[in-house]
Amino acid sequence: MSDIRHAAVITGASSGIGLAYAQQLSQRGYDLILVARRKDRLEQLAFTLEEHSRSAVTTIVADLANEADLRRVQGVFSERKDISVLVNNAGVGALGPTSKVDVYSLENLVKVNVLALTTLSKAALSAFKARGHGLLVNIASVIAFGPSATAAAYGGSKAYVLNFSRSVEQEYTEGGITVQTILPGPVKSEFFSASGVAPPGFPEEHFMSADTLVETALRAFDMKERVTFPTLADTASWAEFEGARKKFYKSVLMTGKPAARYALAK
Repeated sequence: MSDIRHAAVITGASSGIGLAYAQQLSQRGYDLILVARRKDRLEQLAFTLEEHSRSAVTTIVADLANEADLRRVQGVFSERKDISVLVNNAGVGALGPTSKVDVYSLENLVKVNVLALTTLSKAALSAFKARGHGLLVNIASVIAFGPSATAAAYGGSKAYVLNFSRSVEQEYTEGGITVQTILPGPVKSEFFSASGVAPPGFPEEHFMSADTLVETALRAFDMKERVTFPTLADTASWAEFEGARKKFYKSVLMTGKPAARYALAK
């Protein structure tokens, strides 16, 4: 292990995927900057990590839906010169039919899942570019590919994360900066209960533990895999999907004329 210390910022770090990233990046020798709303959990996690590793741990109690809190976290990337990883994990579900989900929950979702992720990604990438290296990890979801009548805003936000992250990935093909997009299926965490869904609408065998997810994502990073589906057995199906997507995208940009089926009957 090098004597040069690097730090990782992890949002939503007090439980689930964020907690697993904190533990496993600590094992990889990173100092940690942990962001979450729950002060008691953050402090306990920091104490445990510092007791059992060499990691120096900083905690930031913040609600990323709150602009002032978001700006405080954003400022860390200019204040700290040792940050080389950002894991954008914080997210909310606001699950249920749109007609039954209150507008505050929907607004909160957009602020956390879209605005905060975008703001912190921008701050991290600017810092990484100045330093010549860095890793941005954005947590999307397989729901980005499938519209859901009970997760319209959540699915929409994860589709944004996917397209935003892949577009940014194309911008940073050189210079030592890596963008990794993770698309998990159901994960054993507090997500569903926090979203007011009990029991979750998936069989038990479809769930992956947060620890296994993060272990798999880090292994995928080591393999230089930039879009990671932790449960996908046949990567050829992803290549096939990508090929079909590119073919379709090209087909809708071939002309500026309306398709023949829209022609007025004579």
